[in-house]
Amino acid sequence: MRVLLAIDPSSGSQQVLNEAAARPWPTGTTICVLTVVDLMRGKGLPAVNENAKRAAQTLANAATEKLDHPGREVFSDVQLGSPKKAILNFAREWKADLVMVGSRGLGTLSRFFLGSVAQAVLRSAPCSVEIVRPAAHESPASSRPMTVLLATDGSECSQMAVGSVANRPWPAGSQIKVISVRELLDLENPTNAFSPCPVYPESLLNEILDDARQRAEKAVAQARQTLSSKGLKVCDGPSTPVGDARAVVLDEARAWDADLIVLGSHGRHGFDRVLLGSVSESVALHAHCSVEVIRG
Repeated sequence: MRVLLAIDPSSGSQQVLNEAAARPWPTGTTICVLTVVDLMRGKGLPAVNENAKRAAQTLANAATEKLDHPGREVFSDVQLGSPKKAILNFAREWKADLVMVGSRGLGTLSRFFLGSVAQAVLRSAPCSVEIVRPAAHESPASSRPMTVLLATDGSECSQMAVGSVANRPWPAGSQIKVISVRELLDLENPTNAFSPCPVYPESLLNEILDDARQRAEKAVAQARQTLSSKGLKVCDGPSTPVGDARAVVLDEARAWDADLIVLGSHGRHGFDRVLLGSVSESVALHAHCSVEVIRG
């Protein structure tokens, strides 16, 4: 597994480093610590840029020492340029499996600012991305048994998310809760003059609702079976709530005090990625805890 840690001197990056150091990784994992020096900040000031380069290298070296562990390869790299572009380009060229970036813990409105590095990486990375947030406890989440909320809709990308969780080691005693949200019906107003049919038959609505229930139950059952077959502890209880997927996942994570939310990305490209509103991005932006969005 190739894990790219994008860090800077901020406290958010320190959370990324602490989490990566505490988390168990598959044997043979390679971790790269990437620090980017934004030369635009010291444009026209060579001395400032040289100091920034030295500080970045010192930061990267200290991080690699902290991450050093038997059975794990760790190295660092310092890039020059725009942090967003440098992180994405490095992840693509190095063929990273996962990019971990920190959240600065800004307020709701600030999270909508499209220029944030974390959001740019989340939207455009060629691989899975984890937005790491500070744990509710002082210690990193992975230094103790974790509570992981896995959201699935049974799609191919959700199955990849299930497989990613199933095939990784987790701290002893960790629990995984699987949910599949049955979305509320979003039908046109039956009185709309442009509606293809003036009334929706009750039998049709019942058929749609029943189909959604069956698909959600099947997705959860398959995920639980996959996880249990790997010896992971899967929580029992209601697992097919009804509502808007974005809101339900966030509410379930908070109510369960999850340390990490994992869900798949449908891998939309181009203009679709520009539009806020996808479940994975919305959850990553607003969750109280860390969020990992899995891409193939």
